[in-house]
Amino acid sequence: CAKSYLVGESRSRGSLQSRYAITRDIVYTPAAWPAPVLGDLYQPVGVKSAPAVLLVHGGGWTGSDGRWQMAPIAKRLAKRGYAVFNVTYRLAPRWIYPAPVDDLKQAVEWMRSHAQENGIDPRRIAAFGYSAGGYLAAMTGFDETLKIRAIVAGGAPSDLSLYPGGDLVPQFLGGTRDKIPQRFREASPVNHITPDSPPVFIYHGGADKLVPPEHAWEFSAALEKRGVVHEVFWLPNRDHIPAFLMPGRSVDKAVEFLDHHLQ
Repeated sequence: CAKSYLVGESRSRGSLQSRYAITRDIVYTPAAWPAPVLGDLYQPVGVKSAPAVLLVHGGGWTGSDGRWQMAPIAKRLAKRGYAVFNVTYRLAPRWIYPAPVDDLKQAVEWMRSHAQENGIDPRRIAAFGYSAGGYLAAMTGFDETLKIRAIVAGGAPSDLSLYPGGDLVPQFLGGTRDKIPQRFREASPVNHITPDSPPVFIYHGGADKLVPPEHAWEFSAALEKRGVVHEVFWLPNRDHIPAFLMPGRSVDKAVEFLDHHLQ
């Protein structure tokens, strides 16, 4: 069952930050869902209607629950006054596309249906992720029925058609590009952008070999073509994992982006 914790006040650079409570292991999917899926809710104390962030971990859509990866960002956002839902999702190879995208849509629905008791403003929800999590944040945010207000996508594979081989993408999609080209196109965030898409903040390692910089270039060009507000922040000479572990100013800029569009 879910467990709650209260994190005390702290000081950073001389300024008092918000206290926040953490409720761990919330099952956010309906009872009839193919498998229960979990999230941790970070709630700023004393805020009745906080802007909220759906936070999504990476890991190549495979492996294990990676909520721990995003916990430092969750704490940072909670101290800044955001309600944060740090979630996991169904993982490959047992579950393939679109299972994790469907899960995250349920996470947004859970945030909205439980907004009042959790101090969430249902009109101000953003999606934020890195790597596979950035991909999922984009796929969720570009679903116009969900009315996501902003997207932060770090190191995100934006066009899966750029992967002619390898293991992770075919495992996630259920086949190779040669065999299921339409699914590769349909499952790519760049093909879901419209003029009504929410603002997007992209950050990417300039020396990323796992998700090459072409993904960020193509992502930015597609947003530009459709007139969508966006920013791109490069981490020069950083490969995929170092860009996450040593993000420089990228997360600072992402938070400022969220402040501008949600606060």
